[in-house]
Amino acid sequence: MYPWRSLSPRHIQPGYSLPLRCTVFSEDPEDLAWCLTVVHFQATWAPQCSQMNDVMEELAKEHQHTMFVKLEAETVPEVSEKYEIASVPTFLFFKSGQKIDRLDGAHAPELTNKVQRLAVTSGTPGGPVAVGEHPKEDLNERLKRLINAAPCMLFMKGSPQEPRCGFSRQIVALFKEKDVQYSSFDILSDEDVRQGLKTFSNWPTYPQVYVNGELVGGLDIVKELAESGELENTFPKSVTLEHRLKSIINSNPVMLFMKGNKEQAKCGFSRQILEIMNCAGVEYSTFDILEDEEVRQGLKTYSNWPTYPQLYVKGELIGGLDIVKELKESGDLSSVLRGES
Repeated sequence: MYPWRSLSPRHIQPGYSLPLRCTVFSEDPEDLAWCLTVVHFQATWAPQCSQMNDVMEELAKEHQHTMFVKLEAETVPEVSEKYEIASVPTFLFFKSGQKIDRLDGAHAPELTNKVQRLAVTSGTPGGPVAVGEHPKEDLNERLKRLINAAPCMLFMKGSPQEPRCGFSRQIVALFKEKDVQYSSFDILSDEDVRQGLKTFSNWPTYPQVYVNGELVGGLDIVKELAESGELENTFPKSVTLEHRLKSIINSNPVMLFMKGNKEQAKCGFSRQILEIMNCAGVEYSTFDILEDEEVRQGLKTYSNWPTYPQLYVKGELIGGLDIVKELKESGDLSSVLRGES
């Protein structure tokens, strides 16, 4: 692990690989280098900042040409004021000395999405892509994946902790009152999703609520369901985290919790275990822990296993990459995956 140290922008040159744990003191992030730079305005007393630092470390491993920098917000009040940093964690994204995006709050999936999207614009082979641009043929698939990310998905402005419009605030309050279990996506964090979902769903406004992948509607529809007494039968009720973890673990006889999915692993360990699983000849499902911070942190405690990937067979933890490698080498992997031993 790298020690904490002060790093001035003048020490950063193009192509410089920033250590995962660095802090920039006293200088404006606009002075940073030409490549994509993610600046985390943090505070040491805020536990959610520490959580997001873990996410940044994982992202730094995947995006070698992106700088990830930590800035103690309270030590640089003039910089915090300039960028209107009202709370921590806040993330600013810079390219060629210009601020190109922003994320407020501890939202790991949105941070991951932004880094993946903006990193594409930072001079990858094949030429530049306009900020926020996704290949059109991929957008619908991405929207489908987001809509089905949870049994109940709320697309809103802001987050349940910090709604950024009156309609979003009202629907969050209503869901809380009715004890609705849901996940959310901040449409202000991704213009592609914000505009694309309007066309995809043929619904021009936000918030939008989906249950089991189907559009229910917006605030007015949800209010009507609440007034008629139908809301309780339409939306899933809140469940304990333990119950939710058990449900996911047992949703398939072989469940792999990883960073990414079958189509795209997002860390080296997940990539290796996919290669092994794909050669084993056994059907399995995956869960992307980068898309759900509650599951990511909760499963570590539930399984008493601190790292990912994690493999479960018939609801029982088998282990991580090293265990799977050992089973493959011993010839026992296929029988274990089939629940025969």
